[in-house]
Amino acid sequence: MPPRSTPTERQKRLGAELRKMRLAADVSTEYAAGLLGLDRAKISNIEAGVRTISPDRLRTLACNYACRDEAYVEALADMASDRTRGWWEVYRGQLPAGLLDIAELEWLAKSVRAGLTMIVPGLLQTDGYARTLFGAALPPLSPAEIELRVALRLQRQQVMYRDQPITYVGYVHEAALHVEFGGAKVMRVQLEHLCDVSDRDNIHVRVIPFSAGALPGAGQAVVYAEGPVAQLDTVELDSAHGPEFTHGQSQLDKYRAHLDWMESASLSPSASRDFIREIARHH
Repeated sequence: MPPRSTPTERQKRLGAELRKMRLAADVSTEYAAGLLGLDRAKISNIEAGVRTISPDRLRTLACNYACRDEAYVEALADMASDRTRGWWEVYRGQLPAGLLDIAELEWLAKSVRAGLTMIVPGLLQTDGYARTLFGAALPPLSPAEIELRVALRLQRQQVMYRDQPITYVGYVHEAALHVEFGGAKVMRVQLEHLCDVSDRDNIHVRVIPFSAGALPGAGQAVVYAEGPVAQLDTVELDSAHGPEFTHGQSQLDKYRAHLDWMESASLSPSASRDFIREIARHH
């Protein structure tokens, strides 16, 4: 199979895990190439996510790298064997690749925790609210681009309503409940939507009130996706240049602690629902 010109975040992650495994075993790319009967450049390309690797070859590497974590190796083998075309692929070439990487990350996660300060989390947004957000982008997006982004955002939400939905926890700062994106009517619909979806067993909306005081991360938007095994958890961070993905152990520990703080500082789901309803009454 020819090399990929633009590997997805998931494909790059598989390669990064293979490189991490090789370095932990303290062996060279030449050694790995010899195991698979490939040249050194192809091993480098596999580790960059540019070339594919079969599950059997992946297991060969893991065995010779003395990786004893069977669950981890099998999770990687599943990643290597997955050739399915996700629903988000229809947007490929129309929207930035990073937005599609977010959709894939959420779709394949076991659970997702998101913490935001100034806006409602994407998986909990209404179409009117999302359209207002995208309409405020700089430089301005075209009307067609805005509608594509709204459509993708709404389709991403199916992950919470499918036959085997993910567990989703959204930590929403009180500030986000008062900023009137789209005006009072759009915001009232958004607040009512938060109350409605939080009635579902797998969706938990937790409000962090102003009274909680200072919070870690200076209000940074954080999404933590739980993978099939803990080593494959991923953090997605919003930036002005698009999403950034990180999965180093120290970073995972840091952002888990960040969201744990939000958990401890937030109201319970039922108290949060009452809190949101009270704000909605004034819109």
